[in-house]
Amino acid sequence: MKIITTNRRAQFDYEILDSIEAGIVLQGPEVKSVKLSKIDLSGGYLSFDRNQRPWLINVKIAPYPPAKGVQQNYNPTQARRLLLNKQEINKIIGQGQVKGLTTIPLKVYNKHGLIKIEIAIVRGKRNIDKRAVIKKRELDRKIKKEIDK
Repeated sequence: MKIITTNRRAQFDYEILDSIEAGIVLQGPEVKSVKLSKIDLSGGYLSFDRNQRPWLINVKIAPYPPAKGVQQNYNPTQARRLLLNKQEINKIIGQGQVKGLTTIPLKVYNKHGLIKIEIAIVRGKRNIDKRAVIKKRELDRKIKKEIDK
């Protein structure tokens, strides 16, 4: 499993409650672009249409440079369908109805030649929580520095 990209900001801004692996529907040039790490997960989230199909919204995949002729009128932030089974969809919908919870992409990776995306059900952190994380991280650095001397 080769990790292509991660949403580094998610660890800091959100408390991760649960994560699920999903497939993603991509066009040919998009697959090549993703394998070159030309994907940006920041600001992305999961949404459902009226038929309860999951869609990945606001994730940017840059156009693949050699395929300029094929990718005319290409929208890098278009909605992309996720491949989940019925149980996973029901789980996400059930937890998504709880106030304060949302679903965001965490990382994209290559698994047995297929592009997979890890999505997580998260709760936003308050500024107080973020400061506590920063304080703990700095304290751990100081302790490690003292031990190394």
